[in-house]
Amino acid sequence: MDIRRQQVRVRDLQSTREWLEPYDQLLIATGASALKPNIPGIDAHGVLSINSLQSGIEARRLVDDREPRRAVIVGGGYIGLEMAEALLLRGIEVALVERSPQVMGTLDLDMGALVSAALRRQGATLYLEEAVAGFDQKNGWVQAVVTNQRTIPADVVILGMGVAPNSALADEAGMTLGQKKAIKVSKRMQTEIENVWAAGDCAESFHLVTGKPFYVALGTVANKHGRVAGENIAGGNAEFAGVVGTAVTKVCSVEVARTGLQIKEITEQHIEFADAVIESTTRAGYYPESGPITVKLLAEKGSGRLLGGQIVGCEGAAKRIDIIATALHAGFTAEQVSGLDLSYAPPYSPLWDPVLIAARQLAKKL
Repeated sequence: MDIRRQQVRVRDLQSTREWLEPYDQLLIATGASALKPNIPGIDAHGVLSINSLQSGIEARRLVDDREPRRAVIVGGGYIGLEMAEALLLRGIEVALVERSPQVMGTLDLDMGALVSAALRRQGATLYLEEAVAGFDQKNGWVQAVVTNQRTIPADVVILGMGVAPNSALADEAGMTLGQKKAIKVSKRMQTEIENVWAAGDCAESFHLVTGKPFYVALGTVANKHGRVAGENIAGGNAEFAGVVGTAVTKVCSVEVARTGLQIKEITEQHIEFADAVIESTTRAGYYPESGPITVKLLAEKGSGRLLGGQIVGCEGAAKRIDIIATALHAGFTAEQVSGLDLSYAPPYSPLWDPVLIAARQLAKKL
């Protein structure tokens, strides 16, 4: 890439022919790649990284063809949990290795423990606070996962260790990198280089709660990045609204959701805070298929400003996180959230929605 002459070098991957392509405006949207650390045996057949539709298709094909009995998942994040569910539903024995004390590192430990318990109830074996050291193989195929404490037999291994932005091209061209080596951009998705833009999983965002640069690789965020960049490249004046890190997933019947800051991030920002954790039901307690839900809210002492929230529960739990995410965008206090006029009918909620109960308890603490 020649920024001064506004040219990029292009290679035809079939013919290997190369040429210089001029540009008036350049958008870098190179995405992110699954983390794949350089440890012994990681390139063995049967060790799979899942970060795209195609990689999911290949994993499905391998399971169909080889009919594995034992699967090991490395990493307890979103990909790890979703793959654990898929493999358990196929009747495969699942073990999960995670370096942290609980799965779902984007949750506080007490909420992560609820997810760990849900995985165990579904039949998964968890090896927490263990690090992978390598992979045993035979005839080129993975046979076991070796941790710092044990060897776990495996017919297939799923790597769910997170992703890293594909920012090497921008770095080589002299562009500034920001959070987690993502490309540094303005709210208009413009880099520090004139006529060069970046969007998607290769670019950083900014967090609405802290007001600071932030990196998150989510399809929702990437699409909004692209819309803003495209409008500005076409001569508009759009700005990216920022993120609060909202995400949901599920493990079989248990739904998991989070938004805003968690305790470790609040502590890093040196913010004095209070938190409240409540247990309730997703519907009126007497209504069929009502089930448990746990809601945790965090707010700043003094101002009462809401900082984040986490939810774990049965069907109907996860999408309540959108109430909390909206409150974060609006800058609401816990007291203001507790007074929201939310809908009620026995098939959908108790008279007091669990989010309102948690906000009221938090407001009392503040």
